[in-house]
Amino acid sequence: MGERNGCRQGWQQHLIDAAATRQLGGELAALLLNEGPRLLLLQGDLGAGKTCLVQGLAQGLGITEPITSPTFALAQHYRGQRTGHDTDLVHLDLYRLEQPEAAAELFAQEEEEALALEAVLAVEWPERLSFTPGPAWQVHLLIDADGRRALVQAPDC
Repeated sequence: MGERNGCRQGWQQHLIDAAATRQLGGELAALLLNEGPRLLLLQGDLGAGKTCLVQGLAQGLGITEPITSPTFALAQHYRGQRTGHDTDLVHLDLYRLEQPEAAAELFAQEEEEALALEAVLAVEWPERLSFTPGPAWQVHLLIDADGRRALVQAPDC
């Protein structure tokens, strides 16, 4: 992971299986909680592992209930405990929203709630928005011959 002027730039990571993807999610949970911001944008083709990564993120936040893709519900809310404090997660999936206006409206509602709860907001398919929310951590998951790769980009400093 490179740093420039005290700012974390990001990194690339090979993910050999679902366990490695969940582990990356757990590592990101610590970064989101300790360094901020608490916004994570997840891109990748269908089946690339976005929800799997969010499962690891949730584990890292101390959430014990099962994490499922919110593709049909659009948003899921979870509460966990980490070091004696509530840790909330808002998991948003914009895949089914083809109109940027509808995606932006849902994002704004869920972002407002996440901010009020001091929750982590994980957004799948942020490219459905007509803008890039930020500052945010960004993860692009790619499927290649050796499994999956994660391109992790730290927020702008």
